[in-house]
Amino acid sequence: MSISLSKGQTLSLEKDTGLSKVFMGCGWDPAKPEKKGFFSSLLGGGGADEIDLDASVIVFDANKNAIDLVWFQQLTSKDNAITHSGDNLTGEGDGDDETIYVDLKALDARAKYLVFTVNSFRGQTFDEVDNAFARLVDHSKNAEICRYTLAEKGRHTGVVMASMEKTDSGWQLTAHGTPTNGRTAHDLAGAALAAI
Repeated sequence: MSISLSKGQTLSLEKDTGLSKVFMGCGWDPAKPEKKGFFSSLLGGGGADEIDLDASVIVFDANKNAIDLVWFQQLTSKDNAITHSGDNLTGEGDGDDETIYVDLKALDARAKYLVFTVNSFRGQTFDEVDNAFARLVDHSKNAEICRYTLAEKGRHTGVVMASMEKTDSGWQLTAHGTPTNGRTAHDLAGAALAAI
């Protein structure tokens, strides 16, 4: 049974013995436009714009140095343990819009933190986004472990959604939902570092 996380909540994954392959699914929808008048609709004030958000993961070592980045311009990590599903340019449709697969056993031995971010490549703000979420799934069992739904709106263009940390007793996941600004994963690196 999936656990719904609140902002700032940490979940230990150690009880999921044998957890080796997971994926972080991220999804969102374009915000529904407000009702507009007849003349506004004639002038092109019609449907919601497509929302091009990008999910990424930044890998940090124990000294909190970034050692890898997987995003739409680098779909596979250097150690081949992380794979990105590719860029979704609209946010249309149900379910995950972008997915990041992680083989925990194959990760670079230096990897201690995985920080998952979402940013708006076109500069659209989160006022224009509805139903943004991140969910961690046990890929081997196709079972959702937990989900974090982003409730906050705002003029920001990026969010640090969640992070995973490798501890002595196993991996743990923390929901962040920290607003920040940036159009690429590189722009969000400072906020990702601050989250861990």
